[in-house]
Amino acid sequence: MSQERTIKSFTDLNTWQEGHKLVVLIYALTKAFPKEEAFGLTNQLRRAAVSVTSNIAEGFSRQTAADRIHFYIMSQGSLTEAQNQVLVARDVGYLSNRAFQELAAQTVKAHKLLTGLIKSTRQRGSLS
Repeated sequence: MSQERTIKSFTDLNTWQEGHKLVVLIYALTKAFPKEEAFGLTNQLRRAAVSVTSNIAEGFSRQTAADRIHFYIMSQGSLTEAQNQVLVARDVGYLSNRAFQELAAQTVKAHKLLTGLIKSTRQRGSLS
């Protein structure tokens, strides 16, 4: 028998937890970006990553499945934005190949979990 975990807070969601890992990783890696990027790519990348988890948190607190899904989809958009910015950072030489691979893998993991969260929210919403 598998035991289902009770989710009481957005921080209990695996999707949020993996998104949070991405935020922390991005903050750590962007510390080494050139200072002239502080208001450019560094800021954009950090804001996109934080937006991923912020939208998950906001969606979690919404009352209807449609509202939750709306915010989870917004989170996916922010994640895709971050993925693009990670590519730019790599291509302009701000990220090593190893750092890029680590970030890319974390974005893919978060994206898969978000897709699953949206799908399960849709299924639960159609049951009510």
